[in-house]
Amino acid sequence: MIALKFQTAIRGLLACFALILFCANAAAQTNAQRSLVLVIGAAGEAEYAEQFAASADLWKRAGTNGAFQITVIGESGNGDDDRGALLGALTNELAASSEELWLVFIGHGTYDGRSAKFNLRGPDISAEELAAALKSCTRPLAVIQCASSSGPFINALSAPGRVIITATKSGYEENATRFGNYLARDAADPAADLDKDGQTSLLEAFLLASRQTEDFYKEAGRLATEHALIDDNGDGLGTPADFFRGVRAVKKAADGKTADGVRAHQMNLVRSANEQELSPSLRARRDELEAQLSALRDRKSQLPEEDYYSQLEKILVETAKLYQAK
Repeated sequence: MIALKFQTAIRGLLACFALILFCANAAAQTNAQRSLVLVIGAAGEAEYAEQFAASADLWKRAGTNGAFQITVIGESGNGDDDRGALLGALTNELAASSEELWLVFIGHGTYDGRSAKFNLRGPDISAEELAAALKSCTRPLAVIQCASSSGPFINALSAPGRVIITATKSGYEENATRFGNYLARDAADPAADLDKDGQTSLLEAFLLASRQTEDFYKEAGRLATEHALIDDNGDGLGTPADFFRGVRAVKKAADGKTADGVRAHQMNLVRSANEQELSPSLRARRDELEAQLSALRDRKSQLPEEDYYSQLEKILVETAKLYQAK
């Protein structure tokens, strides 16, 4: 009888322990949820409405494949205050997870010489207003602004740990853009995988979409009215695609910062099987080591050969051990 009671008690304890593990695992999965906020702007014309909807569908499909939590602004409802809906969604997202937050803006923009705005149904949102809403964001952040006159969003939003992409290099490129249409297709396209690691990074998608945009204007015999930029080192300057050779920027960053592209190459809408095996902590450490490696390569000409290879060995050895530990 005593043995039976003991076995029953043990089973009860094991059941409780299993429940605790399940709840802890569920909490960890919730905390690790990546988020995609799609913002579809005011189209103005039926042609653009169709383009915006097609781009949004591509992002939603890829986001679903990448296991993102997806929120769409501007797709349904009365449209009287998409700005309020966006700001409310961002407030919720800032505390919802510690994982990546992607914001994608599909639409038109304006610039009055002082402030760039994204056109919404109802009141528009300016670069400064978006920056204020994201000021307290501690999540890894990607803001992809595909509208005309989007260049100033880099200046307003640039910060360490963020990737900012704009379809134009300044607010004065005011014509409707095509870059966003290409980027929506390329964001999860294996054909954009330059380094053949089984996944398409945000940087790789930016590079291919930029080239496709350039080809469009050349083939049409038209002067290009948009020049996309990417910024992910926090200097607020941005780098065009033609400054990259492969996935490395040959342009030197200002003030000794790591060149643009390193962080963007670590963000993938749809992660490969190998990438999914990494825990958030291992992935974060891997990303730090890759940033160190990039910075070391930039300083190679300034270091004695022995010092360079000694530091290189330490980074590569730790990276190899990290993948063995996954």
